[in-house]
Amino acid sequence: MLIINTDLEGIFETKKYLSSNFKMKDLGEVDTILGIKVKRIGSQISLSQSHYIEKILTKFQHLNIKEFNTPFDSCVKLGANSGRAVAQLEYASAIGNMMYAMHCTRPDIALVVSKLSQHTINPCVEHWKAISRVLGYLKRTCTLELTYMSSSGILEGKRQTCIAHSTKEAEFIALAAAGKEAEWIRDLLSDIRLWNVPMPSIPMYCDSEATLSKVYSVVYNGKSRHIGLRHNYVRQLFENGTIKVVFVKSSKNLADPLTKPLTRDLVGITTRDMGLKPQ
Repeated sequence: MLIINTDLEGIFETKKYLSSNFKMKDLGEVDTILGIKVKRIGSQISLSQSHYIEKILTKFQHLNIKEFNTPFDSCVKLGANSGRAVAQLEYASAIGNMMYAMHCTRPDIALVVSKLSQHTINPCVEHWKAISRVLGYLKRTCTLELTYMSSSGILEGKRQTCIAHSTKEAEFIALAAAGKEAEWIRDLLSDIRLWNVPMPSIPMYCDSEATLSKVYSVVYNGKSRHIGLRHNYVRQLFENGTIKVVFVKSSKNLADPLTKPLTRDLVGITTRDMGLKPQ
């Protein structure tokens, strides 16, 4: 069990209460939990799974893993396997291992793990080659730590397009969905009372100037009723101070590595901006 509080007295009271009801051992300040190494320096907290990744690499060393600068080759198109499955159980195990790292400390492999997990039932040789590349990327970057630093900001969001009948529809569907999540998390943080009230607006970064102009427009002049409803909802969030929509250049959009393969240089830039830093 990990107990977190901004007040040490609150932590002591919690531990005292728990120990009076359950048999427990106080291990002191956290060092490792669920295979995640926790390092704290001042107001900075870093999470690392380097040892976990090394275990994965040892487990799949028979693949003769070579190091790669990117987790996914943009030239490769992964299709469905029309033949017999190749080592399906082992493939599922590899996906599970990488997925745990992805969820905990390695958001930079989220896209490729998502793509490869779609073929868990019937993997082929090409899927295994892609697995080997991800492992090769993790081998090269296993010392990266997910670093959190104190900030005056609360939350930040990235708007990313989704599938729709038009770009205009996709923009507002995605923005409304992101705004809904931002509103819910903002309300949750208000209940926890770790931040001063009123809380600042949550910046939603968008790489479409056209979308920004629509957000600032009071009237929606489109024909689709469901988009009009989303426009009104986004406007409401904007006007009551829940969110603010900020323009960001596509080259600096941190949502990109979650939706499309990037070049080596962009992988390095977005990885760093995500908070992944070498030990």
